[in-house]
Amino acid sequence: MKLNAQPSIGGVAKAADVNVETIRYYQRRGLLDEPSRPLGGQRRYSASAATRVRFIKRAQQLGFTLEEIKELLLLEDGQSCRETRLLAERKLGLIERRITDLMRMRRSLRGLIAQCADGKRPRSCPIIATLSANL
Repeated sequence: MKLNAQPSIGGVAKAADVNVETIRYYQRRGLLDEPSRPLGGQRRYSASAATRVRFIKRAQQLGFTLEEIKELLLLEDGQSCRETRLLAERKLGLIERRITDLMRMRRSLRGLIAQCADGKRPRSCPIIATLSANL
C-alpha cells in the first residue's frame, strides 16, 4: 500500500491483520465509517481506517466489549484520560469478579472430579447428581 493512497477494504483488512468480514462487521456496529462508493468505482478508506481497526482489536484483547469500545473511540483523542481511566477501572473490576467466579468454579469441579475418582460412589455420579439437584 502506497503512502497517502486510499486503500480498498481488502487493503485495510490486510494492514490491520483482519479479514474483510471483520471490517464489514465493525461498520454494521458503528465502529468504523463506511465510505461512499463512487459511481462505478470501489470504496476507498481513509489512511487511518487500519489504525482504528487495530485499536478496536487491541481493546477487544483487553476484554472490552464492542459497546465499551464505542465509548473508548469517543475518547481516542487522548485528552480525556480521567474518563478513559474510569472505563478501564470498571473493566478491571469486572475481570477481577470473573476471575473470582472462575476460581470458585474450578474448586467445585475439582471437588466433584475427586469424588468421581475416589470410587466411593459407584451407583451415582456426583457430577451428574450435582447438576441434576434442585437448587
